[in-house]
Amino acid sequence: MACVRAFAALVAALLGVSAPAAARADTIVDVELVLAVDVSYSMDLDELALQREGYIAAVTSPEFLSALRLGPHGRVAIAYVEWAGADEQKLVVDWMLIGSPGEARAFADAISRAPLRRVYRTSISSAMTFGADLMEGNGIRGLRRVIDISGDGTNNQGPLVDVTRDAVVARGITINGLPLMLKEAGGSLLDIGDLDIYYEDCVIGGPGAFVIPVRGTHEFADAIKTKLVLEIAGIRPPAAPLLRPASAAEPRVSCSIGERMWMERWGN
Repeated sequence: MACVRAFAALVAALLGVSAPAAARADTIVDVELVLAVDVSYSMDLDELALQREGYIAAVTSPEFLSALRLGPHGRVAIAYVEWAGADEQKLVVDWMLIGSPGEARAFADAISRAPLRRVYRTSISSAMTFGADLMEGNGIRGLRRVIDISGDGTNNQGPLVDVTRDAVVARGITINGLPLMLKEAGGSLLDIGDLDIYYEDCVIGGPGAFVIPVRGTHEFADAIKTKLVLEIAGIRPPAAPLLRPASAAEPRVSCSIGERMWMERWGN
């Protein structure tokens, strides 16, 4: 984690560094980015608040604002989505253009105004598809398109996660991951100890895809900021894992482990 933060800081250091801007038709940006945030019941209220505060701090940080300068247009489009079960995706903040501190603050304020909520089940696959569909017909043309998935568990509802990932990547979208490993494995019957490996092998995909695991609350804000800086700058962190498509290599952990564990516990 320290080397990734240092790398992001170096990127920001090399760069030198209004009102909210709604997305408009034929707008060209450097990145279309969907922030897809887990609000399932496996996340307690403190973790939900910590997660949200991390995104608010990240999008207004000097490092993030500096990273905007790396792109030819100096502007990105971001949407903020909360997700849980297969039918539980909520667009909390619709597409906004961010190219200035004022626009970044407006986006952060919009996140902070939304009430915290928790919903049952975990469908990473449905969050992926929802995020990809948000990019279609949004009136924006991004040079890159990225879905940023953060979560603390495996897919246990909805379509198969690796199959869905491959379909989303085929649409020209990169999926990055922020697995939240804040609890001891075994604290829940659905926890797995290798959530970062699960994300590497089953969730992320596309050009430059990477995972940044969070293993402690003290890492959370820095991890989110680092990931957003790298995504906006289009830079892959050092030693980032390569995508391991199911057709090319056997995943190190079963991509259907969440569904299997759920069936063994509850039977539906």
